[in-house]
Amino acid sequence: MAAAAPAYSVTSISTLNRVCSTPSTLRNVSFAFISSTSPSLRFLHGAAGPSRCGSTGGSSLTTCMVSAPAFSPPASLDFETSVFTKEKISLAGHDEYIVRGGRNLFSLLPDAFKGIKQIGVIGWGSQGPAQAQNLRDSLAEVNSDIVVKIGLRKGSRSFAEARATGFTEENGTLGDIWETVSSSDLVLLLISDAAQADNYEKVFSHMKPNSILGLSHGFLLGHLQSIGLDFPKNISVIAVCPKGMGPSVRRLYVQGKEINGAGINSSFAVHQDVDGRATDVALGWSIALGSPFTFATTLEQEYKSDIFGERGILLGAVHGLVESLFRRYCENGMDEDLAYKNTVECITGIVSRTISTKGMLAVYNALSEEGKQDFKTAYSASYYPCMDILYECYEDVASGSEIRSVVLAGRRFYEKEGLPAFPMGKIDQTRMWKVGERVRAVRPAGDLGPLYPFTAGVFVALMMAQIEILRKKGHSYSEIINESVIEAVDSLNPFMHARGVSFMVDNCSTTARLGSRKWAPRFDYILTQQALVAVDNDTPINQDLISNFLSDPVHSAIDICAQLRPTVDISVPPDADFVRPELRNSGN
Repeated sequence: MAAAAPAYSVTSISTLNRVCSTPSTLRNVSFAFISSTSPSLRFLHGAAGPSRCGSTGGSSLTTCMVSAPAFSPPASLDFETSVFTKEKISLAGHDEYIVRGGRNLFSLLPDAFKGIKQIGVIGWGSQGPAQAQNLRDSLAEVNSDIVVKIGLRKGSRSFAEARATGFTEENGTLGDIWETVSSSDLVLLLISDAAQADNYEKVFSHMKPNSILGLSHGFLLGHLQSIGLDFPKNISVIAVCPKGMGPSVRRLYVQGKEINGAGINSSFAVHQDVDGRATDVALGWSIALGSPFTFATTLEQEYKSDIFGERGILLGAVHGLVESLFRRYCENGMDEDLAYKNTVECITGIVSRTISTKGMLAVYNALSEEGKQDFKTAYSASYYPCMDILYECYEDVASGSEIRSVVLAGRRFYEKEGLPAFPMGKIDQTRMWKVGERVRAVRPAGDLGPLYPFTAGVFVALMMAQIEILRKKGHSYSEIINESVIEAVDSLNPFMHARGVSFMVDNCSTTARLGSRKWAPRFDYILTQQALVAVDNDTPINQDLISNFLSDPVHSAIDICAQLRPTVDISVPPDADFVRPELRNSGN
């Protein structure tokens, strides 16, 4: 992710509800849409039926409700640092605190890491290679004698991969996982979430008293909470969570060597601090990774927003969205190549670039009057169906259900109880991804694809629905913007633009890959069964929804994001060598 996300806030505005009476205690939402004969909608219409408020309109949502944004700010996430400069950013009366990054701050790393002689990086998946190399390079730049050592299972394939990046047993920077844990003052546990759930007791038992456990995801806390446990009280527990996949963390760090502050934003959390060092260590870790901005969160809020976001617009939902729309466009007569361009290329190209630099409103404002009508139709049709699945997903994460699902899925990767192993299958085998290979093979360099109004409307509706769920659940604006906007358009979508959905999803963590596979079909289904059927039924546009979108205070936060964005865009060539080894040179 190339953008730099500051902290944001918005003022609450009054909630507008228009609820039709229903005998059920479950009040659902009906849609309002407009019929159109524009070129954008010509490929969307099937048989049209009558429409009326309160009817199903092809949807299970049966009452009429519109909610304007309301925001319950989280508890203060203020912090104190004796090494770095903390900034307060206030928008509309809501304050958040951040630390700006930059290579000019690398000279402060020895002070931030005071008392640390060895940083052990455990694991070599998505984040491990990137974080280990960035830490090593940043410390070397200031001639620090802190050792960054990789801990892996001896004999694993990852050993050879780590050696290829300069970590070796001979120079003391590569070794056995348990020896590395035992000898490190800061242990960055970057193995898969499922592996953390299965091995946390052994990790804890090998850590030195008063050492620091570093996480890049709050998953382990969620797992421990689900079984009534917590971390040992004789260690500090911190988190630095880059808002992008590992390959993006490394790629932008390398690209940004000539531009101060280019990289991936990170959140940080201090869960336990046994000796007062935790905050400065966490901030030093983030700055050494190249984070342009570091913002505060809690470990619990992080795992809820992150696991949810991966299943939402970051990976799962956008996959389901493009599958649904590509199929729809083709079924209604659109050429396959054009259908691919008007779905995937539209989102990963021009829409993502516009949102990254100018915000969502700029996408809408770039459309013709006819295009704006198509956008409104798509937005109205899609907003509540997307929110329906997103709401369910968030509650599954918050309740621990999704965490348990990940742990159990990881165990099904291996034969047990007389049943076969079920590793993750491929996700790019449908017709559209084969068409995508053909489209990319002849795509001119720098082509960002068409701005197709209907696709843009569905995608922005999904983004706004995710923002609203996180807002109502009390997440900070810095977290909301990063998990719903910046990470999507700056870190992840460029990978799908380069080589399709698997290249995006499968460069991420195991937890993210599992979640995307599980939830993408849900979004595909609900858009096909509800949103697009509502379009067929010519249901009028819900003008309150559109008004709320156009006036939503989140746009001012995104405007600031664009102003503070580093000038580097991530470069993802088809033959990228900074991705997972199994994804290198494996197709267009």
